[in-house]
Amino acid sequence: MGCADVLGIKFSFLSTKSTSKRNNHSAHSGKESAMDIPIFIVDAFTNLPFKGNPAAVCLLQKPLSEELYQKIATEMNLSETAFVICQNTTDSFSTASRFSLRWFTPTNEVSLCGHATLASSAILFYHKRNNNGVIVFDTLSGELCIRMRGDCIVMDFPLYTTTPQEQHEVAELIKVVVGDLPLEDLQYSEDTKKLLLRLADTCDTSDLTSLKPDPQMMMKSEHTGKVRGVIVTMKGAPQSQPGYDFFSRYFAPWNGIPEDPVTGSAHSVLAKYWSDKLGKQRLLAYQSSSRGGELELELKGHRLDIAGHAVSVLQGTLSF
Repeated sequence: MGCADVLGIKFSFLSTKSTSKRNNHSAHSGKESAMDIPIFIVDAFTNLPFKGNPAAVCLLQKPLSEELYQKIATEMNLSETAFVICQNTTDSFSTASRFSLRWFTPTNEVSLCGHATLASSAILFYHKRNNNGVIVFDTLSGELCIRMRGDCIVMDFPLYTTTPQEQHEVAELIKVVVGDLPLEDLQYSEDTKKLLLRLADTCDTSDLTSLKPDPQMMMKSEHTGKVRGVIVTMKGAPQSQPGYDFFSRYFAPWNGIPEDPVTGSAHSVLAKYWSDKLGKQRLLAYQSSSRGGELELELKGHRLDIAGHAVSVLQGTLSF
């Protein structure tokens, strides 16, 4: 299957009240009126259903209250739910070239999310048949320009640097995440609040895939107050097919995400780190969660192109 494939499974979240009662209640409650919101679930960074990272995508006619954004994301209970609105109210999702985009985890809003951006783009390009060469999302991380390249979607993302991290400050957290596995390097990204643990080159990929850190223990063992996510990474085997330059996993219980299956924002950190280590501007990465996902990365100055596929697996209506 390619980016545009849809399984055709449909679902609806239905009000427990009748339509007439729902409309009457809304008219007298003084709260947001009843509405139907088109909603999709898209598996990102994969060309196979039920792989990659699932995100919910809601297409909105107008902004919601902050409380309602969070309630919907909590109800969906995926690592991120994306909310897309046309910037120009006279445009449709098929014709607009500029949108506002926000991302919410089950517990809070986040400033950047790669897989939910990819998922949103896939719905616009493939479901809504948006034929603009480039679409732009206005986000908390600034403008994100998205384009097609063959059957891939390419996202123009920020690129973040890291600095060495003193091990004694996060020793307890490291122990919870990787146990006694040896580390090659320890870095911190101040911009993203992500801690990067690079396993020693003597480690095997099975060491990475077998990690099972306890989310509650991770939060209890982080005493600096500056970590919001932990990346565990290791050198790949570019000489072997398909030639991955590095592998990774990502854990973010501070955002209500015990493990994120495939994380675009983490690769905004990983790309710079591994580019410097390997001396390469183009990288092929694999996130080694149980679902797994592949990312094509190309550094362009202070920006990063992240390319990937996406598969829409569910569509329906959120009604309340």
